Amino acid sequence: MFFDSHAHLDDRKYGQDRHEMLMRAREQGVSNIINVGYDIPSSQRSVALAEKYDFIYAAVGIHPHDAADCGEDGLDKIRKMASHPKIVAVGEMGLDYYRNLSPQDTQQQVFRQQIRLAVDLGKPIIVHDREAHGDVMKILKEEKADQARGVLHCFSGSMEMARECLKMGFYISIAGPVTFNNARKLQEIAVEIPIDKLLIETDAPYLTPEPHRGTRNESSYVVYVGRCIAKLRNIPVEELAAATTANAKILFGIT
Repeated sequence: MFFDSHAHLDDRKYGQDRHEMLMRAREQGVSNIINVGYDIPSSQRSVALAEKYDFIYAAVGIHPHDAADCGEDGLDKIRKMASHPKIVAVGEMGLDYYRNLSPQDTQQQVFRQQIRLAVDLGKPIIVHDREAHGDVMKILKEEKADQARGVLHCFSGSMEMARECLKMGFYISIAGPVTFNNARKLQEIAVEIPIDKLLIETDAPYLTPEPHRGTRNESSYVVYVGRCIAKLRNIPVEELAAATTANAKILFGIT
């Protein structure tokens, strides 16, 4: 059984066939999915999706793209939503210096606030990091994010960065790009990460893996990520699936 540890299945791209898409995931052996919010409306939709399907859990948070629109009211809403029994993490949160849709200082402030909120609530965090590796690590350390633990989702940093995250008790999640022919560095990292700290994800509807690259991603495609990493590590895919599923359940407190 596979565990898709990060997806956005509330997206309007699934408006015509969401239930059928979810059933395909189940048929492909996907046991659980974490649907991840990135602003207040998507967080609310994530809660609703988790309420509707027993195998879906949710995370609520403010993506760095939306940090400028957060405000104290936004953080209060995240706090209230996080009390729901199927909310298993705060996020996604972090820094994105690639698109810079919110000012960098605002991204950093909202990132820090959400880490503090997660520590206070006793919830793990889901971290988004795009071309901001140094500041992400600086903030994680300064805000003592090891007290919350969490995952660096769709990891894009170096192995040295991964080792620093592992020292803090964080997990590393690998997504569809590991299946790309030009992803040698990520493939090497996928092999070197200790298997008890490894998660897999789709980030659907984005980052569709081979052989479906260029089309809408969906949770059933996490199987391709798992197969690729198992092949790289030279282990049975069943072993990879069992380990990453167990890891996700430990991190998110799912029994």
